[in-house]
Amino acid sequence: MYGDGRASPSGSPNPRVPYPGTRRKLIVAFDLGTTFSGVSYRVNLNIPPLPPGKTVVEVVADFISYLLKCTANFIRDTHRFGDDSWLSFISATQSPEKATNDDIHWVLGHPNGWEGKEQAQMRGAAVKAGLIPDTPEGHERISFVMEGEASLHFAVRNDLLLDINDDEGIIVVDAGGGTIDISIYEQQQGQKTKNFKGLSSAKCRYNGSVFITAEAKCFLEILLSESSFLENLDHIASCFDKTTKLRFRNDEDPQFIRFGSRSDNVPDVNIRFGQIKLDGVDIAKFFQASIDSVLQIVQAQKKKARQTHVVLVVGFSASFWLFDRVRNILAKIGMTVTRPKDNAVKAVSDGAVSFYLDRHVRTRVAKVTYGSPCSAPFDSKNLEHRKRLHASFTDVNDIVYIPQAFKVILAKGTQVTEDEKFSHPFVDTSLHPNLKFNSAINCYREGNVSPEWVDIDSGNYTPLFRLQADLSRVPRRPQVNLLGRRYYKAESDVVIMFGRTELKAYLRWEENGVVKQSPAKLIYD
Repeated sequence: MYGDGRASPSGSPNPRVPYPGTRRKLIVAFDLGTTFSGVSYRVNLNIPPLPPGKTVVEVVADFISYLLKCTANFIRDTHRFGDDSWLSFISATQSPEKATNDDIHWVLGHPNGWEGKEQAQMRGAAVKAGLIPDTPEGHERISFVMEGEASLHFAVRNDLLLDINDDEGIIVVDAGGGTIDISIYEQQQGQKTKNFKGLSSAKCRYNGSVFITAEAKCFLEILLSESSFLENLDHIASCFDKTTKLRFRNDEDPQFIRFGSRSDNVPDVNIRFGQIKLDGVDIAKFFQASIDSVLQIVQAQKKKARQTHVVLVVGFSASFWLFDRVRNILAKIGMTVTRPKDNAVKAVSDGAVSFYLDRHVRTRVAKVTYGSPCSAPFDSKNLEHRKRLHASFTDVNDIVYIPQAFKVILAKGTQVTEDEKFSHPFVDTSLHPNLKFNSAINCYREGNVSPEWVDIDSGNYTPLFRLQADLSRVPRRPQVNLLGRRYYKAESDVVIMFGRTELKAYLRWEENGVVKQSPAKLIYD
């Protein structure tokens, strides 16, 4: 990819906008490979234990350190600027200033199903790995992108979307090792370059390539249960993973897993000359859950909007059987399915770099309903308020409040632009000046209803994070209640930006006609 506005080597009609700055950056993207992510632990696999004395964050940090070393060595050895430091790669393009670590920006991809908590853990791992310092400035040198969105950028840069017209939809299926991430977009009208808006919240299913191998291993364990080759189960499953799984394309023909020598023969379990013979229909069953997960989501989206194009990317998309089955079934409902000719395994990392440089997606869709638990001023005309009157309390400002209310800040399914701001009024009343802001932000995950009370369908409310901020700059006005007691009142707005790939927040208030703001920190417990 070029940074000077030229087209890509393939002749893509999407030239990159020239970089306007005077100091260049090196953009490095990592696809960490999140096969055994937290959610996939629910699947019945034999997950290897963590190393003794290591946390998940520390293991990821070690992995990032390894990737960092490999990346630095590759850039240094490939470009050979005569300097032991890989920063010489940047220094060679900007004179007279010498490049520093501050000139490197990191982009980390993650599954569509991950949220702020996982991003915070990844940032913590990046700090431990030495990618960035643990400072606000250091934290800004990392961006996150969902694998589905990175794959869309990969598709654009590799000319997979040339036939997409304005207002037409595209479904991107990121078929990876652990997850199948599905994202739905629409190309926007009248843009010089291809820009897209999200049409539906990103989907994530734990039916990636590793689960086909897991199904095969379970099948083989039963088949070999009374054979001496049971002790070779892990090796045989690995051979299936690297060869048979990738080549499989016809369920009518027998398939073979070559794992041993010609002297290995056990006819009772179909082992001859170091190969296990399996029926094609059995191998097809290993794939079925993955194929179904793709078809269910794609077909559901087809009913809602006029998406007709599907792009399969990432390593699992190279499977002949997965691609052919999905393509043939979707063709019956008028949908076309394509995939890149090569380099699909690098879709997330290449697409993550394009995400940072090109920003083809400027509108995203809220996956859940975001809001804040609160207490609502009592309204005698409201039936729900009257039902909860027994739990009411009177604050220092003489107002009667009903607890367990839920104030919606952003509803599920809402399309949000990158710079769109959502505000939530915050009024603090206390007998003593309160200098700390601490408020919980929760989400409601089910349905498209507008929830109002956390004690109704309480199981679908999930704590997301706590907002912390310094209130010392917010004006606190002394008040007197009906009992003659002095209390303090401070009014501000909590402003949250939901439209980016990572949530951002701050406090905003008005003082003497001037709007002021203070940063807020998102704390994930």
